[in-house]
Amino acid sequence: MDQSSGSDKTAALDFPLHALGFEFLELSPNKVTGRIQVTNKCCQPFKVLHGGVSALIAESLASAGAHMASGYRRVAGINLSINHLKRADLGDLVHAEATPLNLGRTIQVWEVRLWKIDPSNSESKSLVSSSRVTLLCNMPVPEHAKEAGKNLKKYAKL
Repeated sequence: MDQSSGSDKTAALDFPLHALGFEFLELSPNKVTGRIQVTNKCCQPFKVLHGGVSALIAESLASAGAHMASGYRRVAGINLSINHLKRADLGDLVHAEATPLNLGRTIQVWEVRLWKIDPSNSESKSLVSSSRVTLLCNMPVPEHAKEAGKNLKKYAKL
């Protein structure tokens, strides 16, 4: 596994997440984690984490995990269900974790949870959102996208 910074890793793997300031931390077929500092780039007008950003993080982490778990075959999200439970305010640090609930041959289901971390005690966290992402898996990778898994293989812990 490459030891590049989380920012470099994210830029190579998922540019929309990188543009918002997200950093991948752990990449494996059984868990994908990362973090984001809530800044103006990812806030809605009330200065809290935008729900669409939470959904983007959920689908991105689940898709990366499913892609690895399916042997780097093509995956496609077919359902995303998200519950926004608490707000994350401007300046909060939010940790994200995606884990598989089912790794079937054609369908995978991943749970993605986002927590805000208490700056005075990193062990203390509050659940911000909980998502379930269903993905269609093991589809052939189109010729024009054969390089899609290259960077993921570079950074993944398999």
